Amino acid sequence: MENVEIIEHAAEIDFSLFALFLQADWVVKSVIIGLLIASVWCWGIIIDKVILYRKTNQELKFFDKNFWSGQSLEELYRSLSQTHTVGQASLFVAAMKEWKKSHEQNASSSIGVMSRLEKVLDVAIVRESDVLEKRLGFLATVASAGVFIGLFGTVWGIMNAFQSIAISKSTNLAVVAPGIAEALFATALGLLAAIPANIAYNKLSSDSGKIIEKLENFADEFLTILSRQLEARGKD
Repeated sequence: MENVEIIEHAAEIDFSLFALFLQADWVVKSVIIGLLIASVWCWGIIIDKVILYRKTNQELKFFDKNFWSGQSLEELYRSLSQTHTVGQASLFVAAMKEWKKSHEQNASSSIGVMSRLEKVLDVAIVRESDVLEKRLGFLATVASAGVFIGLFGTVWGIMNAFQSIAISKSTNLAVVAPGIAEALFATALGLLAAIPANIAYNKLSSDSGKIIEKLENFADEFLTILSRQLEARGKD
Protein backbone atom coordinates (compact mmCIF):
# COMPACT_ATOMS: atom_id res chain seq x y z
CA MET A 1 0.00 0.00 0.00
CA GLU A 2 2.85 2.34 0.90
CA ASN A 3 4.58 1.61 -2.44
CA VAL A 4 1.38 2.43 -4.32
CA GLU A 5 1.13 5.76 -2.51
CA ILE A 6 4.76 6.57 -3.33
CA ILE A 7 4.22 5.79 -7.03
CA GLU A 8 1.05 7.89 -7.10
CA HIS A 9 2.87 10.76 -5.39
CA ALA A 10 5.76 10.53 -7.88
CA ALA A 11 3.32 10.48 -10.78
CA GLU A 12 1.87 13.78 -9.56
CA ILE A 13 5.26 15.50 -9.87
CA ASP A 14 5.60 17.61 -13.03
CA PHE A 15 8.77 16.57 -14.85
CA SER A 16 8.37 18.92 -17.82
CA LEU A 17 11.48 20.96 -18.65
CA PHE A 18 9.83 24.23 -17.70
CA ALA A 19 8.62 22.79 -14.38
CA LEU A 20 12.10 21.45 -13.63
CA PHE A 21 13.53 24.91 -14.27
CA LEU A 22 10.97 26.60 -12.00
CA GLN A 23 11.52 24.23 -9.10
CA ALA A 24 15.33 24.40 -9.31
CA ASP A 25 17.22 26.66 -6.93
CA TRP A 26 18.98 29.83 -8.10
CA VAL A 27 22.35 28.12 -8.74
CA VAL A 28 20.91 25.48 -11.05
CA LYS A 29 18.71 28.13 -12.70
CA SER A 30 21.81 30.25 -13.36
CA VAL A 31 23.57 27.26 -14.91
CA ILE A 32 20.55 26.45 -17.09
CA ILE A 33 20.10 30.06 -18.26
CA GLY A 34 23.83 30.43 -18.96
CA LEU A 35 23.97 27.23 -20.98
CA LEU A 36 20.86 28.14 -22.97
CA ILE A 37 22.28 31.58 -23.81
CA ALA A 38 25.63 30.02 -24.76
CA SER A 39 23.91 27.46 -26.98
CA VAL A 40 21.83 30.09 -28.79
CA TRP A 41 24.88 32.33 -29.23
CA CYS A 42 26.91 29.40 -30.58
CA TRP A 43 24.27 28.64 -33.19
CA GLY A 44 24.21 32.32 -34.16
CA ILE A 45 27.99 32.24 -34.69
CA ILE A 46 27.77 28.97 -36.62
CA ILE A 47 25.12 30.29 -39.02
CA ASP A 48 26.98 33.59 -39.46
CA LYS A 49 30.27 31.83 -40.26
CA VAL A 50 28.71 29.34 -42.66
CA ILE A 51 27.20 32.25 -44.62
CA LEU A 52 30.44 34.26 -44.44
CA TYR A 53 32.67 31.41 -45.61
CA ARG A 54 30.32 30.50 -48.43
CA LYS A 55 30.25 34.13 -49.60
CA THR A 56 34.03 34.45 -49.25
CA ASN A 57 34.66 31.31 -51.31
CA GLN A 58 32.35 32.65 -54.03
CA GLU A 59 34.28 35.94 -54.00
CA LEU A 60 37.57 34.04 -54.27
CA LYS A 61 36.36 32.14 -57.32
CA PHE A 62 35.03 35.32 -58.93
CA PHE A 63 38.29 37.20 -58.33
CA ASP A 64 40.41 34.29 -59.60
CA LYS A 65 38.41 34.27 -62.81
CA ASN A 66 38.92 38.02 -63.33
CA PHE A 67 42.56 38.09 -62.22
CA TRP A 68 43.65 35.35 -64.60
CA SER A 69 41.36 36.48 -67.44
CA GLY A 70 44.14 38.46 -69.11
CA GLN A 71 42.96 41.99 -68.33
CA SER A 72 45.60 44.43 -67.11
CA LEU A 73 46.25 44.95 -63.42
CA GLU A 74 45.36 48.64 -63.80
CA GLU A 75 41.92 47.84 -65.24
CA LEU A 76 41.22 45.32 -62.51
CA TYR A 77 42.39 47.78 -59.85
CA ARG A 78 40.13 50.54 -61.19
CA SER A 79 37.12 48.23 -61.17
CA LEU A 80 37.77 47.04 -57.60
CA SER A 81 39.10 50.15 -55.87
CA GLN A 82 35.67 51.78 -55.73
CA THR A 83 33.91 48.77 -54.20
CA HIS A 84 34.01 46.89 -50.90
CA THR A 85 36.42 44.01 -51.34
CA VAL A 86 37.05 40.82 -49.38
CA GLY A 87 39.54 37.99 -49.64
CA GLN A 88 42.02 38.07 -52.50
CA ALA A 89 40.45 41.22 -53.94
CA SER A 90 41.20 43.05 -50.69
CA LEU A 91 44.83 41.91 -50.83
CA PHE A 92 45.07 42.94 -54.47
CA VAL A 93 43.70 46.44 -53.87
CA ALA A 94 45.96 47.03 -50.85
CA ALA A 95 49.08 45.90 -52.76
CA MET A 96 48.19 47.94 -55.86
CA LYS A 97 47.74 51.09 -53.77
CA GLU A 98 51.24 50.68 -52.38
CA TRP A 99 52.56 49.81 -55.85
CA LYS A 100 51.12 52.98 -57.35
CA LYS A 101 52.37 55.14 -54.47
CA SER A 102 55.89 53.78 -54.88
CA HIS A 103 55.94 54.56 -58.59
CA GLU A 104 54.37 57.99 -58.12
CA GLN A 105 57.23 58.79 -55.72
CA ASN A 106 59.77 57.34 -58.17
CA ALA A 107 61.09 54.82 -55.67
CA SER A 108 64.59 53.84 -56.78
CA SER A 109 65.07 50.72 -54.68
CA SER A 110 63.24 47.66 -55.94
CA ILE A 111 64.15 45.88 -52.70
CA GLY A 112 62.42 48.62 -50.69
CA VAL A 113 59.32 48.42 -52.90
CA MET A 114 59.07 44.65 -52.53
CA SER A 115 59.60 44.90 -48.78
CA ARG A 116 56.75 47.38 -48.45
CA LEU A 117 54.50 45.24 -50.64
CA GLU A 118 55.20 42.19 -48.49
CA LYS A 119 54.29 44.12 -45.34
CA VAL A 120 51.11 45.49 -46.93
CA LEU A 121 50.03 41.99 -47.98
CA ASP A 122 50.89 40.55 -44.55
CA VAL A 123 48.75 43.21 -42.86
CA ALA A 124 45.90 42.58 -45.32
CA ILE A 125 46.06 38.81 -44.65
CA VAL A 126 45.96 39.41 -40.88
CA ARG A 127 42.96 41.70 -41.32
CA GLU A 128 41.11 39.14 -43.40
CA SER A 129 42.06 36.37 -40.96
CA ASP A 130 40.67 38.37 -38.04
CA VAL A 131 37.32 38.65 -39.81
CA LEU A 132 37.24 34.96 -40.67
CA GLU A 133 38.23 33.77 -37.19
CA LYS A 134 36.30 36.32 -35.15
CA ARG A 135 34.22 34.70 -32.36
CA LEU A 136 35.52 31.19 -33.12
CA GLY A 137 37.23 31.36 -29.74
CA PHE A 138 33.81 31.49 -28.08
CA LEU A 139 32.91 28.19 -29.75
CA ALA A 140 36.12 26.66 -28.42
CA THR A 141 35.37 27.94 -24.92
CA VAL A 142 31.84 26.53 -24.91
CA ALA A 143 33.07 23.24 -26.38
CA SER A 144 35.60 22.78 -23.58
CA ALA A 145 33.73 24.37 -20.65
CA GLY A 146 30.08 23.60 -21.44
CA VAL A 147 30.24 20.02 -20.17
CA PHE A 148 31.92 21.08 -16.93
CA ILE A 149 29.41 23.87 -16.33
CA GLY A 150 26.62 21.35 -16.84
CA LEU A 151 28.43 18.96 -14.51
CA PHE A 152 28.55 21.67 -11.86
CA GLY A 153 24.77 22.04 -12.15
CA THR A 154 24.50 18.25 -11.91
CA VAL A 155 26.52 18.06 -8.72
CA TRP A 156 24.55 20.92 -7.20
CA GLY A 157 21.25 19.24 -8.09
CA ILE A 158 22.38 15.98 -6.50
CA MET A 159 23.41 17.88 -3.39
CA ASN A 160 19.90 19.31 -3.23
CA ALA A 161 18.48 15.79 -3.56
CA PHE A 162 20.58 14.60 -0.62
CA GLN A 163 19.49 17.61 1.43
CA SER A 164 15.87 16.75 0.68
CA ILE A 165 16.51 13.20 1.87
CA ALA A 166 18.10 14.48 5.09
CA ILE A 167 15.28 16.93 5.79
CA SER A 168 12.43 14.50 5.07
CA LYS A 169 14.33 11.47 6.42
CA SER A 170 12.95 9.50 3.50
CA THR A 171 14.54 8.03 0.39
CA ASN A 172 11.35 7.47 -1.56
CA LEU A 173 11.13 8.48 -5.23
CA ALA A 174 8.95 11.51 -4.58
CA VAL A 175 11.70 13.07 -2.45
CA VAL A 176 14.70 12.18 -4.62
CA ALA A 177 13.27 12.51 -8.12
CA PRO A 178 13.01 16.34 -8.45
CA GLY A 179 16.65 16.97 -7.47
CA ILE A 180 17.96 14.16 -9.67
CA ALA A 181 15.84 15.41 -12.58
CA GLU A 182 17.28 18.94 -12.18
CA ALA A 183 20.77 17.46 -12.17
CA LEU A 184 20.20 15.46 -15.34
CA PHE A 185 18.60 18.49 -17.01
CA ALA A 186 21.75 20.53 -16.36
CA THR A 187 23.90 17.71 -17.74
CA ALA A 188 21.80 17.50 -20.89
CA LEU A 189 22.03 21.26 -21.48
CA GLY A 190 25.81 21.14 -21.01
CA LEU A 191 26.07 18.48 -23.71
CA LEU A 192 23.57 20.35 -25.90
CA ALA A 193 25.83 23.41 -25.85
CA ALA A 194 29.22 21.67 -25.96
CA ILE A 195 28.75 19.04 -28.67
CA PRO A 196 27.60 21.35 -31.51
CA ALA A 197 30.18 23.95 -30.46
CA ASN A 198 32.98 21.39 -30.62
CA ILE A 199 31.94 20.01 -34.01
CA ALA A 200 31.38 23.48 -35.45
CA TYR A 201 34.68 24.82 -34.12
CA ASN A 202 36.67 22.02 -35.73
CA LYS A 203 34.85 22.38 -39.06
CA LEU A 204 34.90 26.19 -39.17
CA SER A 205 38.56 26.34 -38.10
CA SER A 206 39.42 23.98 -40.95
CA ASP A 207 37.42 26.03 -43.47
CA SER A 208 38.98 29.26 -42.22
CA GLY A 209 42.45 27.76 -42.49
CA LYS A 210 41.82 26.73 -46.10
CA ILE A 211 40.68 30.25 -47.02
CA ILE A 212 43.69 31.84 -45.29
CA GLU A 213 45.98 29.41 -47.13
CA LYS A 214 44.47 30.54 -50.43
CA LEU A 215 45.11 34.18 -49.47
CA GLU A 216 48.74 33.43 -48.61
CA ASN A 217 49.24 31.55 -51.88
CA PHE A 218 47.76 34.45 -53.85
CA ALA A 219 50.00 36.92 -52.00
CA ASP A 220 53.06 34.89 -53.01
CA GLU A 221 51.90 34.66 -56.64
CA PHE A 222 51.09 38.36 -56.82
CA LEU A 223 54.46 39.33 -55.34
CA THR A 224 56.13 37.20 -57.99
CA ILE A 225 54.21 39.00 -60.75
CA LEU A 226 55.09 42.44 -59.35
CA SER A 227 58.72 41.40 -58.92
CA ARG A 228 58.93 40.48 -62.60
CA GLN A 229 57.46 43.86 -63.53
CA LEU A 230 60.03 45.63 -61.36
CA GLU A 231 62.85 43.73 -63.04
CA ALA A 232 61.44 44.51 -66.46
CA ARG A 233 61.21 48.22 -65.65
CA GLY A 234 64.76 48.20 -64.27
CA LYS A 235 66.08 46.92 -67.60
CA ASP A 236 64.28 49.62 -69.61
